[in-house]
Amino acid sequence: ISTMSVAYKDQLYAELKKQHNQNGTLFEDPEFPATNSSVYYTKTPPEGLQWKRPGEICENPRLFVEGISSHDLNQGTQGNCWMVAACASLALRRDLWENVIPDWKEQEWDSNYAGIFHFRFWIFGQWTDVVIDDWLPTDKHGRLINCHSKQNNEFWSALLEKAYAKLFGCYESLVGGNTGDAVVDFSGAVAEAIDLQKEKYNEQDKLFGNLLKVWEHNGIISSSINTQEFELESRMDNGLVRGHAYSVTDVKRVSLGHGLQTHFKNETIPLIRLRNPWGKAEWTGAWSDSSEEWSKVGDAERSNLGITVADNGEFWMSFTDWCKNFTDVDICHLMNTSLISIRKNWNEKVHFGKWTRNSDPLLNRCGGCTNHMETFLQNPQYLFDVTKESDKVLISLQQKDRRIYRKEGQGENLSIGFTILKVEVNRKYRLHKYVTQQEMNEFNHTNSRTVFNRIELPQGRYVVIPTTFKPFIEGEFMLRLYTDVDSGCRSNQICALESRDIVIKSSLRSAWSKTSSINPYVIISCEGQSVRSTTKKNSLTPVFEFSAIFYRKKVAEPLTVQLWTDDLGSDKFLGEVLLYGRPDDVSHTQHLQLKNKGSKKADNMPGKIILMIETSNELTAF
Repeated sequence: ISTMSVAYKDQLYAELKKQHNQNGTLFEDPEFPATNSSVYYTKTPPEGLQWKRPGEICENPRLFVEGISSHDLNQGTQGNCWMVAACASLALRRDLWENVIPDWKEQEWDSNYAGIFHFRFWIFGQWTDVVIDDWLPTDKHGRLINCHSKQNNEFWSALLEKAYAKLFGCYESLVGGNTGDAVVDFSGAVAEAIDLQKEKYNEQDKLFGNLLKVWEHNGIISSSINTQEFELESRMDNGLVRGHAYSVTDVKRVSLGHGLQTHFKNETIPLIRLRNPWGKAEWTGAWSDSSEEWSKVGDAERSNLGITVADNGEFWMSFTDWCKNFTDVDICHLMNTSLISIRKNWNEKVHFGKWTRNSDPLLNRCGGCTNHMETFLQNPQYLFDVTKESDKVLISLQQKDRRIYRKEGQGENLSIGFTILKVEVNRKYRLHKYVTQQEMNEFNHTNSRTVFNRIELPQGRYVVIPTTFKPFIEGEFMLRLYTDVDSGCRSNQICALESRDIVIKSSLRSAWSKTSSINPYVIISCEGQSVRSTTKKNSLTPVFEFSAIFYRKKVAEPLTVQLWTDDLGSDKFLGEVLLYGRPDDVSHTQHLQLKNKGSKKADNMPGKIILMIETSNELTAF
C-alpha cells in the first residue's frame, strides 16, 4: 500500500509548524477548535470541562515514554473502546504505527515545539495527513477525559485520538464502532468480520488454525461479546465485559508439562491473549493470571509468555472458553502485494464506484439486491477472470464512512453486499439477463462499513455486482479484489454494440464420445471469433458448463461447436455441430449428433453434444 498522503483540509504540517516557529506562537486549529462542539453534539458537557495543552497538565510532556506499548492506552469516558482496541493492536506493529505517527522523533517535544502534531489515516483508499493542535479536553481537575496513557506525561494516544475525532467531526462521533474499521483506517488492511454464532464454527481446531495463521502473517484480530443495548459495557461474573471490544495480543499453542516430560509427551493447548482497553477488568476463569492451570506449564514457557499477576487489562484464556464467550471477531488481513517477498503475494485490483440514480434503466446504477430482480442488474458491474484451474478469490466492498454526518442525524451506514455471477467466457458487455447465470455466492446484506467474502472459484469469467439492499439508494464504494494470478478486473460500463443485428448465446452443458480415453475440449466459433473451453482429463462424458456470447452481423452463417481431444499434445477432431440461431427460435436444451467436417460433413461421428442456444435481435437481451 502506497504511503503517499494528501493533506486533510489542505493543512500542511511542515509549513504550519515552520510558520509558528518563526513567529514564536503555538498553533491553534481553526478546523477543530477547543470548544464544546468538538467534544459533544448531543450530550451536555460535564461541569468544569476545560481544554489544556500537555504542558499545563504535567511537567516534561512527551509523545512517547520508554517507547510504545499496547499497555500505554486506557479508554476515557467516551464509549470508543473499538478505536482504543485498534490502537492497542497498532502499538504491537512498529511498521504500522510509524506510518500512522510519521516523523515521530521530529514531533517529540523539543526546542521546536509549536503545539502542532500530525497523524496519517487510510481513509477510503487514500492516506490522509491530519494536523491538530494539542489542546486536549480535561475535567475540572485537569485530568484527560478521553483516551490517555498509564504514564501521566505520555500523550501519543490522546493526540492520535484527537486527530481521529477531527476526521469525524467531534469526539462523540467516535462512540460505538467496529474495531476492524479503525484497524483498516490505521493500516489499509482488508477487514473480515466473523459471527461465531452464525458461522457455526463447530470445528474449533480449524478456526484456531486459521487465526494462528492470520496472526503469524501479521494480521490484526479483535473480538467482542454481542449484547442488548441496556447491557452494554456491563461486567459478567467471569470478568468479561459485554458489548466491549478486546484486542487480541497473541495466539499460541502452549506446551504442557515440565522438562523432558514436555519434550516427549508433546501435549499442547491452544490459548489466546486479549487486552481490555480499560487497562483493567480481566477474565477470571481458567488460564487467567493467577489460575492453577499455569502449574501445568513449565517455568521457561511461563517466562516466554510473560505471565504476570497484575490487573493491567491483559489476560490469557483457553481457545475453547474464548469461543464459548465471544460472539464477534474482526480479522484484518495485511495483504502482501509485493512481488519481492518470501511471503505469499496477492494480485490486487481496486475500483472506486458510485450507486447513482437515473430514470433511464440503461443508465441507472442503484438497482438494489436480488430481491429486486427487475432492477438488480442496473447496478455497477465488474468483470474478472480466473485463469488457473481454480483460484481463491478475496473480495472486500467498503462504503464511504458516514460517521461524519452523525451531527446532522444522517450517520447510518447503508446496507450493502455483492453478488458474484459466472458469465460467458468471452463476455465484454454489461449483463442484462439474470435467469441463466450461475450465482456463486450467498450473501446477506449488512450495514457494516465493509463486507468481505473469500471463495474458491473454478476457471472462467465472472461479474461481481456491488449493491445496496434497496434500489435507488445512492452512495460511494470501494471494491478490492485479490487473486493469486492477475484477474484483469475491470469496470463494465458498455451495454452492447449497436452495429450488430442479433445476439446469440451458446451454453454447453456436456458431451460424450465413444472414442476411448480422451481429454476433450470444445471450441465455439462464430463470424471469425472463437472461444475454447478448458480440457477435461480422461473423460468420455465431460461436463463443461461453458457458455459463450456473440454479437452477429451475418445471420445466415452458422455457429460452429467442435469437440476435440488433446491426445499427448496432438489435437484430434472428434466432431462438430452447426447451429443456425434465429430470433424467433424457442430456446431449449438440444442433444445433437456430432458430424464430420468439410466434404464429409454429412457423416455422423460417434458422440453427442448437449447444449442450449438463445438468440435475440435485442442486443441487451442477455
